[in-house]
Amino acid sequence: MKKKLILTKDRPATSISMRIHVDLLDKLKRVATLKGMAGYQSLIKYYIGQGLLRDVDLVRQIEEQDARIEESLKKIGLSQDQIQAFWKEMTPSDQAEQDRSRVQG
Repeated sequence: MKKKLILTKDRPATSISMRIHVDLLDKLKRVATLKGMAGYQSLIKYYIGQGLLRDVDLVRQIEEQDARIEESLKKIGLSQDQIQAFWKEMTPSDQAEQDRSRVQG
C-alpha cells in the first residue's frame, strides 16, 4: 500500500512551544541546510509527518474509534454541543498535560 503525503496548504495550524537540547537543535539546523529545507522547523514537521506515516494504521484506528464514539453519542441523543463538551473533557488541556509531565518526570 502506497502511503499518501498530506499537503499542508490551506490546513489550519497552531503554534507550539517545546524544549530541545541545544546540541540537538544544532544538528537539526545542519541537516535542514543539507537537505535544502527552509529551516529546522520544516525538518521537525517533516520528521513528525514521517513518523505519522509509519503509524498510519494506528492513526486510522484512532480516527475510526473516535467516529464510532461520536456516532454512539448521537444515537443516545446527545446534542452537538454536548458531544463537543465530551471531547473537550476527554482531551487533556495543555496545563493538565504539563502538570502530569512534571509529576511523572
